[in-house]
Amino acid sequence: LHTDVYTHYISNVCVTLIAVPRNYDPALHPFEVPREYIRALNATKLERVFAKPFLGSLDGHRDGVNCMAKHPKSLSTVLSGACDGEVKIWNLTKRQCIRTIQAHEGFVRGICARFCGTSFFTVGDDKTVKQWKMESPEYGEEEPIHTILGKTVYTGIDHHWKEAVFATCGQQVDIWDEQRTSPMCSLTWGFDSISSVKFNPIETYLLGSCASDRNIVLYDMRKSTPLKKVILNMRTNTLCWNPMEAFIFTAANEDYNLYTFDMRFLESPVTVHMDHVSAVLDVDYSPTGKEFVSASFDKSVRIFPVDKGHSREVYHTKRMQHVITVKWTSDNKYILCGSDEMNIRLWKANASEKLGVLAPREKAAMNYNQKLKEKFQYHPKIRRIAQHRHLPKSIFCQIKEQRIMREARRRKELNRRKHSKPGSVPLVSERKKHIVAVVK
Repeated sequence: LHTDVYTHYISNVCVTLIAVPRNYDPALHPFEVPREYIRALNATKLERVFAKPFLGSLDGHRDGVNCMAKHPKSLSTVLSGACDGEVKIWNLTKRQCIRTIQAHEGFVRGICARFCGTSFFTVGDDKTVKQWKMESPEYGEEEPIHTILGKTVYTGIDHHWKEAVFATCGQQVDIWDEQRTSPMCSLTWGFDSISSVKFNPIETYLLGSCASDRNIVLYDMRKSTPLKKVILNMRTNTLCWNPMEAFIFTAANEDYNLYTFDMRFLESPVTVHMDHVSAVLDVDYSPTGKEFVSASFDKSVRIFPVDKGHSREVYHTKRMQHVITVKWTSDNKYILCGSDEMNIRLWKANASEKLGVLAPREKAAMNYNQKLKEKFQYHPKIRRIAQHRHLPKSIFCQIKEQRIMREARRRKELNRRKHSKPGSVPLVSERKKHIVAVVK
């Protein structure tokens, strides 16, 4: 074995680097795997020791936080709307409220920012849609740029990702031009109220909406009629499109589950995400499209990998009540959740991540540990430590109860199949159990 000598000239100083040889012959490293296993075990334990995800809370609202929106251009700006009609704009770096607007009488039902970030829209219980400037006025009272007075209560709003167009929902889905006071077109399918509407970030002419008659309806803005709908066993509260895969969306349902669908094949969901023990109220994707965060009535926030059925992380505090809205920041580092005890909480997306500037050796050690954890992730001891979470007693007891109920249902079905004529009790997969029908 020979060593090569490299000579570098860094700012007129001669530095000699000696290349260290490595022989990868396994016969020379008989204890490499046990050594790496111990390192992986220690790295997993340390990850749980340093898991402190809660960063702080944004106080100031005088009623429950009902909706939130991200600024499309600024990472440090977040908008929130409360149940008393108040809208606040927050600076996350200072963790301060920089502006407060009394926007509506009654609930602020929806809030969204314009794609350029110069203004934002709100809808409320007073049947109005209002557009506000993002910058605060230099003097005088806060007045909206435009106000549209509707005939019914609007329950949600979302802005187009590239054009001066926005959509509202209530008794129907209305698509508006910003310059007009009447909708360009109204889309309806059935007669129930629609709780949320979302534009697709990639195929920007596609919309999805959730209705209280258990439907998820998909629309194409270029056509005057809806495309298709899927009917589930229980009501869907909201949905969110994957920012990286155009046809994938995840729906937050009342039956404690989340369903990831491919809009081309609505007959069965791609994945059923089961971990919550109460209705799921909100969902938001990470900017990478690999994970999403969900908010639930069970007073917890969970992070799910998009292709896994169970959550990798659960966040909760003693004071946090029913979590109504949740957002994943555009830099993929933080999660914001708004709950009905008037607080917005800021969490780390990766619980044990070190914030701030990392030294090169720290970064290398972190990457090495991550690879080791991935290599040994299925080993029973490491898997148990990595997956263990302390849960509030209420959630822990409900999980136990639901496990017993699920097992009882499974046993009953097995007995029915065993004592019935062959083929009379069909096997239905978990994915198809929750779908009632698909209508095109």
